[in-house]
Amino acid sequence: MVVFLGLPLTVFVIFVASPFVQALYYSLTDWSGFSSGMNFVGLDNYVKLFNDDIFLKAVRNNVLLAIVVPIVTIVLSLTLATLVTIGGSGTGTVRGLKNAGFYRIISFFPYVIPAIVIGLIWAQVFTPTSGILDAVLNQIGLTGFKDFAWLGDARTAMPASMFVMIWGAVGFYMVLFIAAIRGIDPEVFEAARIDGAGRFRTATRITVPLIRDNVQTAYIYLGIAALDAFVYMQALNPGGGPQNSTLVMPQQLFTTAFSKGQFGYSTAMGVVLAAVTMLFALIVFTVNALTGGRDPRKAKVRR
Repeated sequence: MVVFLGLPLTVFVIFVASPFVQALYYSLTDWSGFSSGMNFVGLDNYVKLFNDDIFLKAVRNNVLLAIVVPIVTIVLSLTLATLVTIGGSGTGTVRGLKNAGFYRIISFFPYVIPAIVIGLIWAQVFTPTSGILDAVLNQIGLTGFKDFAWLGDARTAMPASMFVMIWGAVGFYMVLFIAAIRGIDPEVFEAARIDGAGRFRTATRITVPLIRDNVQTAYIYLGIAALDAFVYMQALNPGGGPQNSTLVMPQQLFTTAFSKGQFGYSTAMGVVLAAVTMLFALIVFTVNALTGGRDPRKAKVRR
């Protein structure tokens, strides 16, 4: 057993634990990143961080993303997955829509495109003078959006960025939820139909409680992606958007390290980002446990 666990443990220590400890040390120095010399400054970098209005703005943006993006993505994915699996005819055997395989392929397609490509494509769609979105809106009579800068207006930059992130993730989580729903005994849905439960009630009272652990996993992964969001935001608004409305912690970390040469300070940002990510996962696990997740005695179908 010791030999069997030794190799994975060694790999973990070398490639995960050791770099993290090293990052903690660098965050307590004034390392420039381009020389071996550095001075120990203690917690000065962290004190500076929490008095840095730009970084605090990035933290708020990340928290907003971690709340909105997972919730909207999961609701849309669950809705589509439910339609595909049990949203067919209201009579006869419980089944999904016709040509469900086609819908799965179309919905999953955005996920196979690299995030940077998705970001660049949508950046062009949102372009004021030549973007297709403003052109379409203008053609249908919404002339108020002529040459409107979706990513250049502080009111719309973040919602537009959220839309792109959600668009890129819905397909994958739809497929994940389809697999989870197909793992439920079909007799459960048949019994619900006999009892007179409609599609909405079946989805909310039966489907969701029975796949809640899949929903929890999806929420954690989506939350981590939202707390990162570097690729999408860098493609859509490299400078952080108007009034830093789309600036996220990884963007500020990158700029501080490679543009300003303050690697010690930027490493402190990375430590804070890691702490926020772990706190997010802990909150999700705790809420799930308190509400009966992974407990067969509590995770009963609601009536």
